[in-house]
Amino acid sequence: MALSCSSLCSHLSLIRLCGVRTNRISNGLYSPYVSCQSRLPLCRHYSSSKVRRGIGRYVASWLQRANNKYEIFLKRRCPRFFQLYHTFVEGFKLLFRDANEVRRIKAKMYSDGVQFKDLPYREMEKLRQFRRDMIKAIPLVVISIPPFANYLVFVLMYFFPRQLLIPHFWTPKQQVEFQGLYHSLRTQHHWPVLKGLESTSHRVKDGQLQGRLKDLCVKVQNGENPKVSEILAVRGLFSGPPLGIKRMSVDQMRHISPLLFLTPRLPGFLIGRRLNSHGLELLQLDRALSRLGPHQLSDSELKQACYLRGLHSNSLGINQCREWLSQWLQVSSSLKDSEVSLLLHSIVFLSANYPKGLSRH
Repeated sequence: MALSCSSLCSHLSLIRLCGVRTNRISNGLYSPYVSCQSRLPLCRHYSSSKVRRGIGRYVASWLQRANNKYEIFLKRRCPRFFQLYHTFVEGFKLLFRDANEVRRIKAKMYSDGVQFKDLPYREMEKLRQFRRDMIKAIPLVVISIPPFANYLVFVLMYFFPRQLLIPHFWTPKQQVEFQGLYHSLRTQHHWPVLKGLESTSHRVKDGQLQGRLKDLCVKVQNGENPKVSEILAVRGLFSGPPLGIKRMSVDQMRHISPLLFLTPRLPGFLIGRRLNSHGLELLQLDRALSRLGPHQLSDSELKQACYLRGLHSNSLGINQCREWLSQWLQVSSSLKDSEVSLLLHSIVFLSANYPKGLSRH
């Protein structure tokens, strides 16, 4: 009896299912047209472009996870190599960001007809620094072009980072160390510049100007910091002979070039042209900075601005840097383009003894 009931129930369930299926078919739910229409939204949702993007995101996330595991492995097993690797990765990120920023600035200059001298201070400084970095980086890129030469280049960069790498790829410790070294090389030319001015003063016909120049040189040689008024009092000697940018002696130009990190090992006419170009660029930077206001600079921007103009700012406090930069801008804001030679000599006048003590010769 139980078996008969079970068979009856199974038969009824089968009839019900068949009825439902029959009704659905008769109502057109399984017609080819409806089936195709129901699949269209699914096809549109999973289009080929979205599939490609999904695969791209998957691959990117997988590579990111693999890179994170690789960095953890390096940090645990090879800490020194990890520091080098991390510095290079972050350096490339900074370089790529700066390249995009420079491209944006160039596009704005082209579209709006803006000249370099009319740019805001930060954009002007970005273009100047990026150009100098690329000049240093291009030879290394050219060397790495031949097959397998990149391995040699990597070894050279590891052992000679100061000579071959731009600051993007220096560690914070290296930045402080290399800036100190470059400044020590720069200060070696303070004394020759002052001696050159002393010898040139004998060719000055105006007795009053001659005396002012001698007093200024003696004051700096004695370890004192000159006043802005004392520097501007001799400005007439630096627009024409004997100390104008195009009239000074070649030896004097060779001593000034390292103050701007320029090589003195070039013919005299090229040195004079480069000094004039870099001096005018520095004067335009000062004018842009005066428009912005030095108080708008961050601490790192302030120290970098002082370092560019001849001061070893890493060993000074922020207030000292602001005071020194204020004196520098007082001098530069009073100068014309033809007096740019005095601006270059002010690197020695203002920074040789600041804040106190003699410059090492």
